[in-house]
Amino acid sequence: MSQVVVENKLSKIINSIIYHINYTIGKRMNKASREDISRALSLTVKDMVQDRLKSSQEVYKENDSKKIYYISIEFLVGASLENNLFNLHIYDECEEALSRLGFNLQDIIDVDVEPALGTGGLGRLAACFLDSMATLGIPGFGYGINYEFGSLKQEIKNGYQTEKPDDWNRDIYPFFIERPDNKIEVPVYGHVEVLKDIDEGYRYRWENQRFVTGIPYDLPIVGYGGKTVNYLRLYTARASNKLDFEKFYYGNFAQATKDKTFSENISKIIYPSDSNTKGRELRLLQEYFLVACSLKDIIDQYKKDHNTFEDFSSKVAIQINDTHPALAIAELMRILTDEIGMSWERAWETTTNTFSYTNHTLLPEALEKWSVSLLEKVVPLHMEIIYKINANFLKKVEAKWPGDFEKLRSMSLIEENETKNLRMTNLSIVGSHSVNGVAAVHSELVKTNLVPNFYELWPEKFNNKTNGITQRRWLLKSNSELSHLITSKIGDSWITNLYKLKELENYCEDNNFQSNFLEIKYKNKQKLAQTIYNLTEISVDPDSIFDIQVKRIHEYKRQLLNAMNIIHTYLRIIEDGDILENPRTFIFAGKSAPGYFAAKQIIKLINNLSKIINSDKRVKNSLKVVFIPNYRVKLAEIIFPAADVSEQISTAGKEASGTGNMKFALNGALTVGTLDGANIEIMEEVGEENIYIFGKKVKEIKKMQTEGSYNPKEYYNKNENIKRIMDSFNSDIFCNGEPGIFKWIFESIMDYGDVYFHLADIQSYIDTQKKIEKDFCNRSDWAKKAILNTARSGKFSSDRTISEYAKDIWNVKSVIN
Repeated sequence: MSQVVVENKLSKIINSIIYHINYTIGKRMNKASREDISRALSLTVKDMVQDRLKSSQEVYKENDSKKIYYISIEFLVGASLENNLFNLHIYDECEEALSRLGFNLQDIIDVDVEPALGTGGLGRLAACFLDSMATLGIPGFGYGINYEFGSLKQEIKNGYQTEKPDDWNRDIYPFFIERPDNKIEVPVYGHVEVLKDIDEGYRYRWENQRFVTGIPYDLPIVGYGGKTVNYLRLYTARASNKLDFEKFYYGNFAQATKDKTFSENISKIIYPSDSNTKGRELRLLQEYFLVACSLKDIIDQYKKDHNTFEDFSSKVAIQINDTHPALAIAELMRILTDEIGMSWERAWETTTNTFSYTNHTLLPEALEKWSVSLLEKVVPLHMEIIYKINANFLKKVEAKWPGDFEKLRSMSLIEENETKNLRMTNLSIVGSHSVNGVAAVHSELVKTNLVPNFYELWPEKFNNKTNGITQRRWLLKSNSELSHLITSKIGDSWITNLYKLKELENYCEDNNFQSNFLEIKYKNKQKLAQTIYNLTEISVDPDSIFDIQVKRIHEYKRQLLNAMNIIHTYLRIIEDGDILENPRTFIFAGKSAPGYFAAKQIIKLINNLSKIINSDKRVKNSLKVVFIPNYRVKLAEIIFPAADVSEQISTAGKEASGTGNMKFALNGALTVGTLDGANIEIMEEVGEENIYIFGKKVKEIKKMQTEGSYNPKEYYNKNENIKRIMDSFNSDIFCNGEPGIFKWIFESIMDYGDVYFHLADIQSYIDTQKKIEKDFCNRSDWAKKAILNTARSGKFSSDRTISEYAKDIWNVKSVIN
């Protein structure tokens, strides 16, 4: 590129930033804050992106491309500015432009807003998938809700998690493109009238509905290289009539604003509490609002380019991400039969050919069910449709297994207990042509444990699509020095083909490469150490082993098992006089659901361990414990590159896949984990000698559960290590000043069966941790293992996952030649 071209490009960027400061934000440059500059630069980038977004839509239209619509209750997209600079290949130009204006680009990136649109792995996976679809040139679009408070802001007070709403200023988010002309009117409540139809039997009419308006906001999704720009369309709920003016004028203020408040609550917060009637109703309203807006918009777009619906499923694919959007199946049936006028049989064929469903959980308590009475109140017409879907489906079950009432009972969409419930998993399976799990072992357990009868009925529906992550965010962006080192050796093709990292195997024993690799890891650990100090005022040693567990706090993820080993290690030092072969720093981060007692108590335990161990002079700084508050994508981008050890220690058979395990491995951390979720496939890829596996296997856990042969008291009585750990919970050693607060841990494990098999796995875990401690001493051998983890992470790109979805499920093709 000539100097003249470069200067012209820089001039356009600088002029655009100045323009937005002056006329969009309304300030002079000399009064602009870092936040102002960040917004102005983001608006500048959005201006560049919009032309590419339009061009991508034109290409899809010219090719009459089949489109994939990915509906998810959450999208944890992370901050967009830096990601877009990398993907558009304009990072260096923007850095120079800001320098000429007297600003540092990294300072501006640091204040970039992170949209609060999700809480965890489900939303982060969805965001990675959108990135991959755009990079691969696949016509793929996301649909979600534009939450005002889509995440909780976690604060730690006296060791306890407290929550505040995470107000991310969605109304002025610079990358949003508001689409008021595409607003959707969503009907809810009312009642159903039965109409007689000569050809179809009974038809229904939905009367006296209440309406909510969905206002769409598009977030552009830029593929790497900027060739393709798709979008994530998010809906904000608004009242159809913002204000009853007459009531307000005559003083009835509360009644006048009631509709406005009711509607806006739908997109106010993510996952309203389902512990009370109002919370459950609001959550159901959210889910229907999401699918009603999405389906109406999908239908409207289809109509622009097609005159009939005969080819709908050959031009439209809809993926439902877990069961939250499952009502989309009934909604499409409503549209096709009531609005388009299709016969029921043709509409059902179209619907099942259009939808595919991804299961994300094996936990029975996490499988969504909705009260039929609540559904009849909120979406009465949809329940009539679901009743008919169920009746037709049960005829198939009866034909397959005549007289088998247990099959009919368990497979029915309606659970017939004291209260009738709609099983959203069953609806998702029946209404889709594809059902996939998200790791090989998970997909097998879906077939054999979760829904074996459905698998027996429709084996062809079931398949596996192991999750993946986008290397653009989780290596190129978040670990830039390692990215540069890799590119200097093998070129940059790995950015769009992660399997190319395998070429790094040639350098795994190269002394210079090992030295450079470890030096970068040390710098990343220094950066994390500074972040930890800034957030917690705890000093940690970058020379120690950074052993990290970051994920949602849940009993099955077993942060408690990690804490047990920390207790064991601490007692080794202060009671047994052991000296660790390497100093250890155990780092935790993650949020608990606000009403989850056990998870919040585990956070309290970790923080108490931190306070007591870090201040104990007998430890001599050989052991530190840290809980980093308010875990989010920006923090994750600092944490993953700095890890030496990745904790993936869920009870075997409980974790669907996990993607944190992939991010850690990609950045050269060694996994300590059970044979659960994607850990198994990571082991297969990186080699058994480059991962630390411990604990009971899925079959062993299932056998103990089936036979009732697991007795935690036996482990307690036979193993002194276990006894000492468990007795610490019964004592006040870790809760001085709050006596007895951890006795519940002892009781839940000893008296209530240890549901997550902590005591069955703890000794194996302790032994494995001691091996890690010893192995870390051999720096060359550790470097080799770490490099091979990075080199063999190619399978775990979301590009691979999306390519498999596109080929095997969606039958969607790339528009990039």
